[in-house]
Amino acid sequence: MIAVYPGSFDPVTSGHQDIICRAASIFEQVTVVVAGNSAKTPVFPTDERLEMLRAVTADLPNVTVDVLSEGLLVDFAHARGARVIVKGLRAVSDFEYEFQLALLNRSMQPSVETMFLATSTEHSFLSSSIVKEIARLGGKIDGLVPDAIVPLVLRRFGRER
Repeated sequence: MIAVYPGSFDPVTSGHQDIICRAASIFEQVTVVVAGNSAKTPVFPTDERLEMLRAVTADLPNVTVDVLSEGLLVDFAHARGARVIVKGLRAVSDFEYEFQLALLNRSMQPSVETMFLATSTEHSFLSSSIVKEIARLGGKIDGLVPDAIVPLVLRRFGRER
C-alpha cells in the first residue's frame, strides 16, 4: 500500500523524521510531500527542503520525496495511487484541525484515508517554527533536527557549527 506524508518541512525536524521512519515500517511505499502552507512564507526554499528530506530519508529505500506545487493533497495522493495520507499529531489541538481536513479529504476522495500517528513523546514539543526561532537566536539545534541537516539549517541563519 502507498502512503503520502505531507508537510511544509521548513525545516524537517526530528519529529518529522520519526513519523517518516514509522510510516516507512508500515507501508510498502511512502512519498514525503513538500506542500505549501498558504498562511506562512517558508524560510527554506522548496529545493532546500527537498535536499534536507532526501538526506534524512537516504537510508529508507521505500521512501521518496516529491513536491505538491498546486492543487489539493487528496488529488495528488489519488493520482499517485496512494490510499493513505499520514499525519503526525503532537497535541489535541493538532487533532482538531487535522480531523477537519481528514473529513474534507474523505468527502472529496473516499478512496483515500487519513491515518494519524502520535508523535513520540521526546518530540512532542517540536515544531519547525520553534527550531527556526532557536536557530535564529543562536541556540543549539542538535537533536531537534536530524544530524544530516544541522549544517544546512545553521547556514540559513548565518551560523556555522
